[in-house]
Amino acid sequence: MGIFISVGRTVECIVMALCFGALLTMSSTKLLGALQGCNYSGKKLLRWARKRNNMSFERLALLGMLCALSSAIVSLCFSFAGQWAAVIGLIPYAVFFGAFIYADGKIALRVPAVRTRRFRRLEVVLFFVCAVASYIIITLLNFAAEAWGKRLFLILRYVPLAILPVILLLLICLANALSKIYEVPHNRTYIKRAKEKLSSSSLTVVGITGSYGKTSTKNILAAILGKKYRVLTTPRSHNTPIGIALAVNANDLSSFDVFIAEMGARNVGDIAELCDICPPDYSLLTGICAQHLETFESIDNIIKAKGEILSATRKKAFIAGDCREYFKDIPCPFEFCDCVSDIQAGCDGTDFTLTLGGESVRVHTRLLGAHCARNIGLAARLAFEMGVGLEDIAAAAEELNFVEHRLQLTQSNGINILDDGYNANIKGARAALEVLRAFPGRKLIVTPGIVELGILEEQENRQFGGLLAGLNLVILVGDTLVSPVKEGYLEAGGDPEKLLVRETLKDAQAELKKVLERGDTVLFLNDLPDIY
Repeated sequence: MGIFISVGRTVECIVMALCFGALLTMSSTKLLGALQGCNYSGKKLLRWARKRNNMSFERLALLGMLCALSSAIVSLCFSFAGQWAAVIGLIPYAVFFGAFIYADGKIALRVPAVRTRRFRRLEVVLFFVCAVASYIIITLLNFAAEAWGKRLFLILRYVPLAILPVILLLLICLANALSKIYEVPHNRTYIKRAKEKLSSSSLTVVGITGSYGKTSTKNILAAILGKKYRVLTTPRSHNTPIGIALAVNANDLSSFDVFIAEMGARNVGDIAELCDICPPDYSLLTGICAQHLETFESIDNIIKAKGEILSATRKKAFIAGDCREYFKDIPCPFEFCDCVSDIQAGCDGTDFTLTLGGESVRVHTRLLGAHCARNIGLAARLAFEMGVGLEDIAAAAEELNFVEHRLQLTQSNGINILDDGYNANIKGARAALEVLRAFPGRKLIVTPGIVELGILEEQENRQFGGLLAGLNLVILVGDTLVSPVKEGYLEAGGDPEKLLVRETLKDAQAELKKVLERGDTVLFLNDLPDIY
């Protein structure tokens, strides 16, 4: 009989552990999305969770407290059922976990999680980690109840399971660390396959890097080269080894003539790693500023990292003209590009003169801002080198469409909306403000400030705040950088009554609905993802 009781108790523990594993995994959807936004860095996830107003840990702690209290009450109410009272006391766990999962589903990440294969594999690992952790705790509680022999503890033995949601963040980090045992070598193999595939192709490879303007310049170059060549590019803002490998492995390279690879970096050596995967025949360097200074730690390191593409370039590099002061001894054939002049930027587009091969043409593009003219000039110079004629280049420039979330202009009910959500650098912010001021009518801005500037973050955001003085309404979002932006705004003579601070973008949008009128222009600058 004792054997049957022991087996029954073991089965009970396993079933309960599997149920808790499922509940905890389903409760982790938002946290896993944030982890994905942190590039699967457990350290960054924990740092994100500790930020003021994040509330992720507080919500999990509240879930645990509600489960503990309600489980204790239910178990005591059914104490006449003996040891089964503890099992009945598990019902509130299902109820409150279900409510948490439902409520969590209503809170959308600003950058939604992408259910990639890696994401799904991590969910499976997390399920097993949670189930094993639950099984260990359940078994220990049962053992303690039998060893202690106290009836009250026997009835309440499952109340301490309320610790599970409290430690969920740690369980996610553990699952992430375990999954990397497979993910790291798997990614290396995947990247190696892309490298071999590229090396055996006849593609002309173009690498694009810089502190800003990479994605916009990539899209511009693809449109111009498309007048003569079949062009493959890395999608969206994918600029990591895996991003490049995805573009290469997912396509038949024989169907293309040119591959344009966007190359991003947060540390010295990152660009060199990308160039090892796809050595560029030509390279474009869009500009240098203090972006990602938090990880680079110095401007010199940024210059060194971006300059790694020059050492790998096989034919010729084209460098933005304002980078002369940064690059002196360049190890490949190169040209500083100053082929754009007489720029006139307005609210209906940008006009400029483009000079290539001794000939000039007046160009109009619907893209906004003087900086976009310089991006077009940089791309045009490379395309001209690759044999695209000046007339085709000008035609392609006139056909360009807005790049999503990069000074993308839309109109609604007579209101101009400038979506510059992916703008996260100082120079881009200044350019966006120039565009905003070019519009007639009232001018409004919604922004959280500029991030990843390391030791310069407070100084640069104070200067940025000063640039906002004179706008009709300034709405600062969140708490990450609001203080220095606000201080800079007020020091520059900004009107305190025209400055609002709201906790979330949703709150800011609700505020805008109260004040927006026909003819207004509102700029959304740097819509920070959830990891900030």
